[in-house]
Amino acid sequence: MATTVKQNGTAKKENASVKKEVQKKLTDEAIGKAASTEKAVASKKATINLDDRIQNFEKLRGLATQRERLSQTLNELTKFNYNQGDSASFYIRDSHNLEFKTTNTNLIKLVTTHLQSTLEERKSEIEEQIVEFEL
Repeated sequence: MATTVKQNGTAKKENASVKKEVQKKLTDEAIGKAASTEKAVASKKATINLDDRIQNFEKLRGLATQRERLSQTLNELTKFNYNQGDSASFYIRDSHNLEFKTTNTNLIKLVTTHLQSTLEERKSEIEEQIVEFEL
């Protein structure tokens, strides 16, 4: 019978300590100690400058726009590669209106393949930056 009394006494002690903790917490809340800790958390969040946050948001939007443009360019280039027949022309024009033109399909294929791999690398870099970005 001594073991039963021990178990009951232990259970009563645990319940009593839980009740005391709840009462203390309620007392602290009534006094206002808990409110002061909430204000401290709110003040930490308020220290982030709104202008900096908006600027970071614009940077993230810029990265997303770059990714979207790269995806569109890659899609157009892929369509060109798969729909390319025996006759294709490749033009490059500079700011002085000097022009390079070729119809060599091997050269066109080489340039488009290199361009596609470069764009895919850049797209993966931008996606990595977006994933690692902290607002």
